[in-house]
Amino acid sequence: MHANLLARNSSQAAVAVHRCAARHPRAARSFMRSTTQPASCSTVLTPEVSHLLRTAEAVCFDVDSTFCEDESIDELAAYLGVGEQVAALTAKAMGGTVEFKDALRTRLGVMQPTRAALDAFLRDHPHRVTRGIPELVALLRSRGQEVFLVSGGFRQIIHPLAEALGIPLSHVFANSILFDADGKYAGFDESEFTCRSGGKPAAIRHIKEKYGYDSVVMVGDGATDMEARLEGAASLFIGYGGVVVRKNIAEKADWYIMDIQQLIDALQKH
Repeated sequence: MHANLLARNSSQAAVAVHRCAARHPRAARSFMRSTTQPASCSTVLTPEVSHLLRTAEAVCFDVDSTFCEDESIDELAAYLGVGEQVAALTAKAMGGTVEFKDALRTRLGVMQPTRAALDAFLRDHPHRVTRGIPELVALLRSRGQEVFLVSGGFRQIIHPLAEALGIPLSHVFANSILFDADGKYAGFDESEFTCRSGGKPAAIRHIKEKYGYDSVVMVGDGATDMEARLEGAASLFIGYGGVVVRKNIAEKADWYIMDIQQLIDALQKH
């Protein structure tokens, strides 16, 4: 019986990956290359995960490469002419191999963004919202489940996105770039939860305490997102690989998805 169940789950996992390959070919190819034992990744929606998702009082989303297809820090860096240097630092930060605050300080130090440059970037680079996100946000809110954005990115970039989707700015936890009187880069606000490693679990604990929530779900693509589950702040961590696949996240997530539609389907399931 156990062998039959394992075979059935392995088959379902393979179907889940191949169904999304047509929609996300690069991410799917990356997933198949990086995962030597696909059955070890939690691509099957279990009853336990379904229950936790459907009964959670709030769902928190990472922004870059999850809520949006952009990796905004990298794209801002490219806009400023230092893209390759900063992309390498971002990969280290998201892979969990360097303290996040140190990586953030180094990246911004290389970038030296001015207020004028950031404003121009926002004009020239509208958000590429991940397909299905507007519908998912509307569905969650119709169910009485609150939506929060918990990101290592920047408020200056995320706030317009939140406003466009009707998410209160009080539900955004992200970093703030500081400027001097002349609009030159003057550091970042080190009091923000998400400027440091362990910041996302801290932000979710704050959300739970402030709003009296018992169960919160975290959805994201990186190590800083998974921390929220490993440290016990989030009841459930859903890894998202529709933009970029990270093998360590795929292996440790409670559920690993490649398409936001999978979340919509799970919530609509009777």
